[in-house]
Amino acid sequence: MDDQRYSGVRAIVLGASGFIGRWVAHALSAQDAKTFLVVRDRASAEKIFSQYNARGEIIETDLANSDVLGELVQRIRPSITFNLAGYGVDPSERDEAIADQINTRLLDPLCLAVANSRDPGWSGQDIVHVGSAQEYGAIRGNLAEDSIPHPTTLYGKTKLAGTNLLSACCRQRGLKGVTTRLFTIYGPGEHTGRLLPSLIETASTGNHLPLTDGNQARDFTYVEDIAQGLLRLGLAPAKTSSVVNLATGKLTLVREFIRIANQVLEISEDRLGFDMLPKRTDEMEHSAVSIERLKQWLDWIPSTSILEGVTRTVAFVQRARLGSM
Repeated sequence: MDDQRYSGVRAIVLGASGFIGRWVAHALSAQDAKTFLVVRDRASAEKIFSQYNARGEIIETDLANSDVLGELVQRIRPSITFNLAGYGVDPSERDEAIADQINTRLLDPLCLAVANSRDPGWSGQDIVHVGSAQEYGAIRGNLAEDSIPHPTTLYGKTKLAGTNLLSACCRQRGLKGVTTRLFTIYGPGEHTGRLLPSLIETASTGNHLPLTDGNQARDFTYVEDIAQGLLRLGLAPAKTSSVVNLATGKLTLVREFIRIANQVLEISEDRLGFDMLPKRTDEMEHSAVSIERLKQWLDWIPSTSILEGVTRTVAFVQRARLGSM
């Protein structure tokens, strides 16, 4: 963003040390926001924020405790809250009770606390909530926000329930809130084991990388574009609650993503083991993601190309490795 519209703004980031949260914290810091970074583990978060140049008051807390969350929000009295807390993206996260608490039930006490401490001078969103493409689930066609969702995974079901709860809470309490549905995000900070980190590791180790056939189509969006989009949406006027797809609107085959990434990584073809792994049973198949609402709201869409995004990610990883030596 070219201006400093968040300068001095009190902003809470829940899940601030996560993959996307750290970049939201970084973007807010770059605009001199008064940022409060809510994390599960202070020690690990401090290292992350130092590496990603994110500044703010670090608050270690358990978001499963609704009383603590309410007290925290009312103490800070933020102008805007970015909710990036989530459970279930990692394949090891399969506890239904925790998923229900973090992805769904958290929204009710959060909205209540925000409603009780609103900044009357703030014209943007009260809450920017991060949803997921998995909320759409087993539907085909162009994924527009008014499509009837049919989630099939625990993560998708609980995130959709959270989106619906946010909408209801905003209507009841007169809040402005937006849910952003994200698709395939890549970039620095991405979890180990995902596609790009695995490719980078293969390039550095010389190991062989088992892959699927690579014919899945995905909307690949660079993580810094996501952070910028979230900040832009936070400034956008809204009535009560809306859902917005935050994506490029372009589908790319996984095989093509690998080909582009390999222009930077230069992995020999014999180490890319296509057709060695089965596709996931919960793979989504759909047409290009609709981003008409995003364009109407912001007159902006994510624009970082895959080649540029991979180049920036590799450079970041290399700097991090040199810094740790």
